[in-house]
Formats: sequence, C-alpha cells, structure tokens
Amino acid sequence: MIKVILWDIDGTLLNFKIAEKVAFFACCKDLGIQNTTEEMLGRYSAINHIYWQKLERNEITKKEVLEGRFIEFFTKEMDLVKEKKSTLLLPQNGKTIEEIAVAFNAEYQKKLGDTSVYNPYGKEIVEACQGKYKQYIVTNGTSTAQHRKLKNSGLEHMVDGWFISDEIGIEKPNIGFFDAVWAKIGPYKKEEVLIVGDSLTSDIRGGNNAGILTCWYNPDGLPNLQKEPVAYEITDLKQIEDILEKEERL
Repeated sequence: MIKVILWDIDGTLLNFKIAEKVAFFACCKDLGIQNTTEEMLGRYSAINHIYWQKLERNEITKKEVLEGRFIEFFTKEMDLVKEKKSTLLLPQNGKTIEEIAVAFNAEYQKKLGDTSVYNPYGKEIVEACQGKYKQYIVTNGTSTAQHRKLKNSGLEHMVDGWFISDEIGIEKPNIGFFDAVWAKIGPYKKEEVLIVGDSLTSDIRGGNNAGILTCWYNPDGLPNLQKEPVAYEITDLKQIEDILEKEERL
C-alpha cells in the first residue's frame, strides 16, 4: 500500500513549457534584448535540455547549467546573426555575452517562478490525495524559482513538504537526493513510496536508484528510449487514482 507520493513539479504537476516561454520573452523585454522569436525559444530550450541532462550525469555543476546555457545560446545566436539566420539584437551597453547571460539567468529564475499553470488534473489530484497520503515535492529547480512556484500555485499549502536540489546540494537521480528525503520524512518501506515525474533520466531513474515505485507521466506518448524500468506509465494525471487503488488491493 502506498503511503507517500513524491511529486516532480516542472512538466508534471505544472506546465513548464508555458512558464519557460513567458519567462524567456519577459526577460528579453526587461533586459533590452530585441527581435526575439519562437524559433529562438526553441533553440534555447534544446540547449537547456542538454545542460540539465549533463547535470543529471554529474558532468557539470549547477552554476554551469544556469549560466552556461545562456552563454551558449547567445553566442550561437550571434553567429546566426552574422549568417543572417537570426534577428536577435543584444543591448548595446558594452556588456559581454557572459555578463548578459548572468544577468539574464538571475532575472529568469524570478520570472520562471511567477508563472504557475497546472497540467490537466494536476491541482485536483494533489487535493484528492490530501489526508490520505503524505505528499512531497521533489525538484531539481533552483530555490528562487521553485519557492515562487510553490507559493504562486498554492502547492505550499497542499503538500506536506518539499525537497529542492539547490538546498540539498545534490540533484535527482543521485541516491544522495533521496537519502536526504528519507532523513527528513522518516523510514518507509520501498513499496510504500511512489515517485511521479515526466523525466526518465531524473525522476524515474532516481526512483529506480532509490528502489521505490515509479510512475512516468508521459502525456505525449513518447518512446522510452532510455530503456529505464517503469512500474507505471500514464498519459493523464487522473490515472494516478487507479494506480493508488490497485496498490491498495495488492
């Protein structure tokens, strides 16, 4: 029987793509970066994804992710500008790309946390589980962004606690992240804990490393190219209710 649910937040309970888009264009406007397009956002998003995967593999540091992704993005866009394949216009204030990237990231963390849009049935499932299960947020996001998301979404009043990698000092899927969770919430049998997340390399691999039940939220029906073992796969968060009922009968 499941007693604890560990929820990922970005891409699982909350729609990260919407928050990313709003934050990206808002930061560009505030910092005087002009002529941005949806195509640019797509190129940045692809770079961002690669950087976070490197972090999950312990190949780079969190600082290298947060600033490095924007340094690479702006550098590549400037190369595309020279080839007349990008219209991006950086502010003419004498700052280097590195300095612009650092300023952009600092503002981006705030903006990212200010837009909280639930995925379908995200809020409802957490509310439905209140009082029945212990619920915790487990996230690799930054403290600045995630605390704002928890507040703006109302999740801080709906769950029993949260674990943010910035504050723990180690990211999912490392077992050390989950050791910090167990140290705080107390001992539970592995079969009593379920992690729900959209990332195979972070949430599901992390759950497997910790030996707990895993649930892959895969609304787009993507193939499991990582071949990561998954206990449950869902396309709709409402399906969590069926999983919980099934586990109760076991």
